[in-house]
Amino acid sequence: MTAGQVSDYVGARALCSRLPKVDWLLGDRGYDADWFREALEDKGISACIPGRKQRTTPVKYDKRRYKRRNRIEIMFGRLKDWRRVATRYDRCPKVFLSAIALAAIVIYWL
Repeated sequence: MTAGQVSDYVGARALCSRLPKVDWLLGDRGYDADWFREALEDKGISACIPGRKQRTTPVKYDKRRYKRRNRIEIMFGRLKDWRRVATRYDRCPKVFLSAIALAAIVIYWL
């Protein structure tokens, strides 16, 4: 868990060593960093991350695959229907992650 003003790829640095063996990683523009792309490439993971608008050289990515990330966005939207999760009512990370787990279980059963 990171603070709200921290960039996405800073949090990704902490999780990079724990990534499971997958073929692709979908991410939005917030994860566009050369070191992150290289770390994924070293692990044998293809990055499907569009480049930031400030980038001078465009980055190639699979646009068709990138459009399918809406399923992930829908899942986060369903979690944010729970007021406690959306407003991060709980300040303790363990309690907050427990609330997310409870919400995910209920959403799965509905």
